[in-house]
Amino acid sequence: MQTLHTPILPPERATLLATLEREPKWDVIVIGGGATGLGTAVDAASRGYRTLLVEAADFAKGTSSKATKLVHGGVRYLAQGNISLVREALHERGLLARNAPHLVWPLGFVVPAYQLFDQPFYGIGLKLYDMLAGGLNLSGSRWLNHRETLAAAPTLAEHVGGRPLRGGNLYFDGQFDDARLAIALMRTLFDVGGTAINYLRVSGLSQRNGVIDGVTVQDVLGDASFDLKASCVINATGVWVDAVRQMEDGQARSMVAPSQGVHLTLPRSFLPGDRAILIPKTDDGRVLFVVPWNGHTIIGTTDTPRKDLPLEPRAGADDVDFILETATRYLSRAPTRADVTSVWAGLRPLVKATGEASTASLSREHTILVSKAGLITVTGGKWTTYRKMAEDVVGTAIQRQMLPAAPCVTADLPLHGAQGLPANLPAPGSGSPDRYYGNEAGMLHTLPGNDEMLVPGAGLTAAHVRFAARFELARRVEDVLARRNRALFLEASAASAAAPRVAEILAEEHGHDAAWQAAEVASFRELASGYMLA
Repeated sequence: MQTLHTPILPPERATLLATLEREPKWDVIVIGGGATGLGTAVDAASRGYRTLLVEAADFAKGTSSKATKLVHGGVRYLAQGNISLVREALHERGLLARNAPHLVWPLGFVVPAYQLFDQPFYGIGLKLYDMLAGGLNLSGSRWLNHRETLAAAPTLAEHVGGRPLRGGNLYFDGQFDDARLAIALMRTLFDVGGTAINYLRVSGLSQRNGVIDGVTVQDVLGDASFDLKASCVINATGVWVDAVRQMEDGQARSMVAPSQGVHLTLPRSFLPGDRAILIPKTDDGRVLFVVPWNGHTIIGTTDTPRKDLPLEPRAGADDVDFILETATRYLSRAPTRADVTSVWAGLRPLVKATGEASTASLSREHTILVSKAGLITVTGGKWTTYRKMAEDVVGTAIQRQMLPAAPCVTADLPLHGAQGLPANLPAPGSGSPDRYYGNEAGMLHTLPGNDEMLVPGAGLTAAHVRFAARFELARRVEDVLARRNRALFLEASAASAAAPRVAEILAEEHGHDAAWQAAEVASFRELASGYMLA
């Protein structure tokens, strides 16, 4: 595997902004700090291109922090006959588990059988799933009898719709923490010589002789603006790609139809073991996951079309009721609204035809579009295949002669924190966030406040807050409580209660006054209210 040089600590924000003033010309500018944008920037920088990533909010603020926390090949695609799609995703799953073992690990899924032919039907499909993964398979699937099924998933219902539990199948996919993987990618970008800046919004695109040659950006946290130039500009803003495309062409047809997915967080007692449950087909044809995550249980997801594109979508009452009602059918203990510790919604970019000629839909899950003026737009896909998407995007820029040819190296690139992992890292699923810091976990514990617990259910200490401020470009209370740590997604009310102390620590680290602290606490508590069920 390629060895990274000594990890680079991200500079102070003032230093980053000064770099833009001093060096406005880049090889690659990536717009968007989610999975696809971060992956693309890492790919480009690791090939040797001078690369800048800009994000209007915080890294993974949108869709990329609101996934089901699974690195998977897509079992349901097998039934659709999308063998090549599943094979690609399983290959990427294996690479990610190898390159980021502190962030990705195997998770066993129980698929219960309540009808006569469920077990052989899913069992055969899951053996094919294993086979498609090849040498990168995480672990083999197997049949479970009734006793083994309940031992693996003790809270499964014994009867559903009058049909008894006959047994089940066990298979393995990957689990991860999406926002923490995003932060690791941001750190990796600095490690390989690139630059990432959050809270830097693109307000316009520039052209020369009819070709996109740069962007205008504005500091969201200040009043500075910068005119930056690049050989290649990549639009990787997820469900918001059309807004950037329309900066070039106000008549550009929309290419994204957003869909909303909702998840509920419950106490660990609803799934006390270390296995997840997959209900492959609910009454309305959806897939339901019940997954242990960070010492809690998450249940989801829904798939509801939306016409608007809010940065913070809210879960609808119908979606919450659907998840609770379906979970009640398949779990021995019925979850209620009072049990929900957090509810969160994310938007997924579903790509639709635009009538424009595309460079290539290089995967059936993601689409790459090159405009007449040379803006490269990528959208669709999922976290599992972010690396392959990035490789395809940079490959498109090379094919279009925007960049000189250079080989992709990310298949063998360890992500930040992966090398030399200490033997005492917390086990996956233990509820401790320290695993996600990899080889920096020891440094974390040397910071002030290591013994000051702020959110017990999320393992957040004052030291974690200081680490986020010093090394992970956390600027706001939300950055810490939603993404550097997952308190907001685990226990929204506890996160809200911790906001004043988090604001105080960030103010110490970044030099803010009491008025800033009060405004941050108020802003975060308004956000957190949307993660709580009234």
